[in-house]
Formats: sequence, structure tokens, C-alpha cells
Amino acid sequence: MTAANNLTYPLAGLLADPPGTDRAFLLAGVTVPLDDELKLAEPIDGSLRVVRTNRGLIIHLRARTALDGSCARCLGPAVTQLRIAIDEEALPSLDLSSGQPLDRDDEPDVVRLNDHHELELEPLLREAVELAEPIAPLCRPDCPGLCVDCGERLDSAHAPHDGAAVDPRLASLAAFRVDASSDNE
Repeated sequence: MTAANNLTYPLAGLLADPPGTDRAFLLAGVTVPLDDELKLAEPIDGSLRVVRTNRGLIIHLRARTALDGSCARCLGPAVTQLRIAIDEEALPSLDLSSGQPLDRDDEPDVVRLNDHHELELEPLLREAVELAEPIAPLCRPDCPGLCVDCGERLDSAHAPHDGAAVDPRLASLAAFRVDASSDNE
């Protein structure tokens, strides 16, 4: 089953069904606007399963995508593959039979369906992608990083340096020697 638009799913019919009833949706080629520093390298693909409970709905989403970024070691381009999992309860905001608003104060952090009994998946998906962003993305797991002397990338083309160039401000420390026989404990 597909949604009316990419990330809004009408679920009034499911809310009228008995608990245990479910609906499945595919996500293919989905994009969501992200924080200014993040950029999707690939669209989001995955599957969404929504199950009716006695209170509302359980959302099970499994998806994959990739983020563009820069490597934390060599500062080159890095594409990070992400696997996203969302398992959330969603409650209606209006009573299905009377149309009266339901109390939202008792559970302020729970996901709510909109007033048309639709699940708006975009905010959940955006948050999941942003939370899955790695702290230090790498271009490859064995990235050697940058040379501490010249700042060039350490790879097979990088030539070793002759002798260690010492910062002139630290040159006086080269003469410093620790006396191992002293009792400075």
C-alpha cells in the first residue's frame, strides 16, 4: 500500500479496526529536509508497518539511507551509511466517533496523529536521521588521517619526513630529561 503523499499516512480506517490489525507501507526515494549541516547522499528507502492497539497505533519503521559529510580524520569527503529504526506509539488527537479532542496533557511526549487521523512521518524520520548521524564519520574504517608535520593525507603517496621538525617554541623542552633514579613519587 502506498501513501497519499510521501510521508502522510491516512489511518482513520485502521483506527476503526480491531486491535492487532495492521497496515504496511513502502518508503522509496523519500527525502526529508535536514539540519543545515546535514545532507542526504541517498534517498530513504524502507518499510513502515502500523499496528492497531487498544489505545492507538504502534509504528514500526525500518529504513536505510546515507549522509554526505567530511571524514573526521583526513577531512576528505565521507559517505556514511545509516540504518534507521523507529518503534513508537502513536495516539489519536481526536476521538474517532465523536470528533472531540482527546486529553494531551497526560502524555505530552507521545506521537499524535493529526486532526484528520493521519500519521505525519516526516518529523519522526527527520529526527531519526539526525540522531543516527555518527559523531566522527570516516571515509573508510582504516583512514590513516593527516600527517602531523605537513598536514597532508597519510596514504601511499605520502613521503616520510627527514627528521622531526620541532616547533621553535618547544625546542627548549628537547633538553629536558627525567632522572629515573630520583625519588619524586
